[in-house]
Amino acid sequence: MNRNHLLIAAVAMAAAQFAHAEPANMLPASNPFAKPSTLPYQFPAFDKIKNEDYGPAFKEGMRIHEQEIEAIADNKAAPSFENTIIAMERSGALLSRVQSVFSNLQGTNTNDEMNALDKQLAPQLAAHSDAIRLNSKLYARVKALYDKRDKLGLNAEDKYLIERYHTDFVRAGARLSDADKAKLKAYNGEIASLQTQFAQNVLKEANASALVVDSREELAGMSDKAIDAAAAEAKKRGLDGKFVVPVVNTTQQAPEAVLTNRATREKLLALSLARGSHGGQYDNREVVLKLAKARAERAKLLGYPSHAAYMLEDQTAKTTGAVNKLLAEFAKPAVRNAKKEAAEIQKVVDTEHGGFAATAYDWEYYTDKVRQAKYAFDQNQLRPYFEYNNVLVNGVFYAAEKEYGITFKERHDLPVYNQDVRVFEVFDADGKHLAIFMHDPYARSNKRGGAWMNAYVNQNALLGTTPVVANHLNIPKPAAGEPTLLTYDEVRTMFHEFGHALHGMFSQVKYPRFGGTRVPRDFVEFPSQVNEMWMAWPEILQHYAKHYQTGAPMPKELLDKVFASQKFNEGYRTTEYLAASMLDQSWHQLGADQIPADVLGFEANALHQAGVDFPLVPPRYRTTYFSHVFSGGYSAGYYGYLWAEKLDADTVEWFKENGGLSRKNGDYFRKMLLSKGGTMDAMDMYRAFRGRDPVIQPLLERRGLTSE
Repeated sequence: MNRNHLLIAAVAMAAAQFAHAEPANMLPASNPFAKPSTLPYQFPAFDKIKNEDYGPAFKEGMRIHEQEIEAIADNKAAPSFENTIIAMERSGALLSRVQSVFSNLQGTNTNDEMNALDKQLAPQLAAHSDAIRLNSKLYARVKALYDKRDKLGLNAEDKYLIERYHTDFVRAGARLSDADKAKLKAYNGEIASLQTQFAQNVLKEANASALVVDSREELAGMSDKAIDAAAAEAKKRGLDGKFVVPVVNTTQQAPEAVLTNRATREKLLALSLARGSHGGQYDNREVVLKLAKARAERAKLLGYPSHAAYMLEDQTAKTTGAVNKLLAEFAKPAVRNAKKEAAEIQKVVDTEHGGFAATAYDWEYYTDKVRQAKYAFDQNQLRPYFEYNNVLVNGVFYAAEKEYGITFKERHDLPVYNQDVRVFEVFDADGKHLAIFMHDPYARSNKRGGAWMNAYVNQNALLGTTPVVANHLNIPKPAAGEPTLLTYDEVRTMFHEFGHALHGMFSQVKYPRFGGTRVPRDFVEFPSQVNEMWMAWPEILQHYAKHYQTGAPMPKELLDKVFASQKFNEGYRTTEYLAASMLDQSWHQLGADQIPADVLGFEANALHQAGVDFPLVPPRYRTTYFSHVFSGGYSAGYYGYLWAEKLDADTVEWFKENGGLSRKNGDYFRKMLLSKGGTMDAMDMYRAFRGRDPVIQPLLERRGLTSE
């Protein structure tokens, strides 16, 4: 998922409606951000947006927003819900328009000019946010309303909005002295700049660290088409006669599963692991140390022992102790199962008279052999049945149609920023327009790694806007005329990200502050993980898992093998995830005076102390390319996937207990969870849905984490 850089009020299109008139917009009419988009549902006019439009729009957007905020803070009338809270909700429309497009395209379709502007803007936007949250007169108005919130005759959502605004201001430092506010502003500017630098280094390092080999033989095991693509990539880079295999954001690389040349596998994993830590202009070690220090210093200034303590206070986990307990519960059984899996891999190596001890760069290759031995199939047998369009339309969309009654119509009349982006209008069960959904499937050199959802327009009744949301994947694009055949994990990712999209599309809230996925970070993954269940639900799987050439359904015996192997390799999957999560916590639970000097040394010790330093299973992300936590919004929050999966697994049991895939179940889940956005405490929302707190047993069983 992607979120805007700031904690400014989430607003969209309407003019401010309070005592002071909206400041005049000085942008020329030719700038596409000067006014709300005239396209249906305020869909961005991508065909009209140029690099040179962003800077002036940001400058003018911040200027207008500052004047709107000053008018609210200086209002001579006594603070009221309308002239303070609602006024802030309505403010910043221009800034919101340009920021939503720029920040989203910065991740999906960036270029050198945007990167340069992003570096320039990061500290400016941080300062702009500080100017709002540290405005003492504005905070006094918010606090006055907060103190008498029970006497204002407000409904639950209105009252919760005041409470959230008050929390936002306090956590942003509104209670600090003027001297400490000045320090805080400096930290925020530094942190914003460092996060931007980290992100840009990761993207550039990924392109620079691609595997380069001299012969087709070194890529034996890859398909001829994949090797041809590697040759084409080399030619594009001016390396005629060579072959280039790009690296993706995770530690393990997909070609490891098929490369028969062990030396090539070793080189590929070594390149991946070394990213950002081997010197050169994209080395991130110094950036990490500065960022960890600045975050810890900021937390100390705000009264917290660590950045993690500060971040977790506003999540459903609440404390570092709760997170540490969850991760520790999984560490021993996960590593134990990973070691069992490693022993099975070593048996295959020995049976083949390999003459070596299996290592991390052997895992992906030999685990498929173990799968074949145990279940008589490998992952590549599935791919002909997972053609991209079929998975999207007859799988992802079909499941949503069955569960919620919504329908989809592809639109070709709306402009896109890349020719591969697809646009769909989404209709509710009653036939009314619900949302616009964009799907951006393929990897590009100017697109960050991973998969995520974002919103260009959020739903809220106050401003009368409906959702425009997007899913972004990094599927390798096949050669022209060739089908896009997906791996099992890529199919799961499509269902996962669409769960985020549903969360955004089903939002039914009054205020921008609560729209769509604006929930705690360790709760936001919960609805998306629930949506993964439908990928292997027999009724859904049978509808989309059809051979791309013949249309024949996936044979029952292969289906049975898919289901039988669902817990296969879960020791590895859980351990690599836990290792990354524990690295995140280790860095962010440090006090300001505990920052180490050696990034890689600290990383090795942290993994050892956590009991997840199993050499055959490196972390899913190492520190120096861990974008989730050092440039994204998951700092001290990567544990959230597991935290949310506890809720997810418990919810899957609820669906099964109540008859599985049905409109009745879907409508209830939508009503109780997906439609509510951030309008109430997340765990209270879950308890209202489930009737109790979540239990962990379904998750342990799902991941096959057996006891001794």
